[in-house]
Amino acid sequence: MDLQLNGKTAVVTGASRGIGLATVRALLAEGADVVAIAHAPTAETEALAAQPGFRFVAADLTDAAAIESLRDQVGDRVDALVNNVGSAPPRPGGFASITDHDWLASYELNTLATVRVTRALLDLIPDGGAIVNMASENAMLSDPLVMDYSAAKAAVLSFSKSLSKELGPRGIRVNSVSPGPVATALWLGTGGVAETVSAAGGGSPEEVRHGAEQAMVTGRFTTPEEVAALITMLASPVLGNMTGSDVVIDGGMRQTM
Repeated sequence: MDLQLNGKTAVVTGASRGIGLATVRALLAEGADVVAIAHAPTAETEALAAQPGFRFVAADLTDAAAIESLRDQVGDRVDALVNNVGSAPPRPGGFASITDHDWLASYELNTLATVRVTRALLDLIPDGGAIVNMASENAMLSDPLVMDYSAAKAAVLSFSKSLSKELGPRGIRVNSVSPGPVATALWLGTGGVAETVSAAGGGSPEEVRHGAEQAMVTGRFTTPEEVAALITMLASPVLGNMTGSDVVIDGGMRQTM
């Protein structure tokens, strides 16, 4: 299927690894020009530098002023904006251990970065463009282990739905994606969920991972490439009348319809 992204310009935040990096690669494979935004380049983004249509922009997306400056760095048109940046630090100490600083930091990165980047680039998105916001299964399946993250991602769901109603008459589609556990560093890397829970007395990292896998009817983590394929579809004009939707990709973790 031709996703009609050839020659389109996409902006992807949190693009240096994981889902963001996989999304950059998927969009490039469809012929889009991609501006990848992250705090700092990685070996993977540097390897893409020679690929036609790829450009990297370094920016701290917890800094409102840095986000405002993006408008002058991404070009004069954004056909698809993918707000992917985020982080979910585990809180094995429970609610009482989550400080005001923790709450504010979670909202800054997981909610306000999406709001601010969208606001900064909105007038570059033409009628018929698309915005895809990264939410999370935790927005609905709230988890005390990531309590502040869950609340921040619930806010992303509400923001996405509201914005879809405002921009719909212009033909700008706004959808969100809610992954369950994904095989990225956020879950499986050094300092990730599995290692942090293990260190707090939750068994070995392998046991923590196995427990998460058992919560999914497929028995496995989603891959970054699977999430990226979904994001790329939502960015495509092929789904021209799909807006205001949250698409769940969680291996069947959610038990309700």
